[in-house]
Amino acid sequence: MTTADADKDILTSVTNVTDSTAADRGAGLHWQLFALVYDLFPLAAIVFFGSALAYALNGAAPVTPGSWQSHVAFVFLLLLCFGYYGLSWRRGGQTLGMRTWRLTLRGEEAAVPGWSRLLLRWLIAWPSLLLAGMGYWIALFDPTRRTWPDRLSGTWIERLPER
Repeated sequence: MTTADADKDILTSVTNVTDSTAADRGAGLHWQLFALVYDLFPLAAIVFFGSALAYALNGAAPVTPGSWQSHVAFVFLLLLCFGYYGLSWRRGGQTLGMRTWRLTLRGEEAAVPGWSRLLLRWLIAWPSLLLAGMGYWIALFDPTRRTWPDRLSGTWIERLPER
């Protein structure tokens, strides 16, 4: 086998996800949780600055709980959070936490998922976490290591090989 053939085999095995076994697709739950915790830091900064903007737009006064301004501010902060995930996933398939742990988001046939799949994934992640993490713990018993957001959105998180 020549060096060119070996390089071609490596490239084919990395890029052709449909030929890999199902168990090779999903990243381990611990890697996904590491990335999730790491992503709390940029999210905290985004929510902080979004809250400061909402405060400034409200005349430098805090919004009253239960008022229409509080509901608008809450939706605004949710949109900012989705913006972080959606733009990160759409641009390079990785958030900062995912990049740190060499994880990437894949869609059908290893393509970058569309906006509707990304939004669906993000929306499903909330109940998956809020139900004591059940949507994520299920990956421990799944042979493909897929979580509820993975399964329901038609995406999966894959661990990239070391460089």
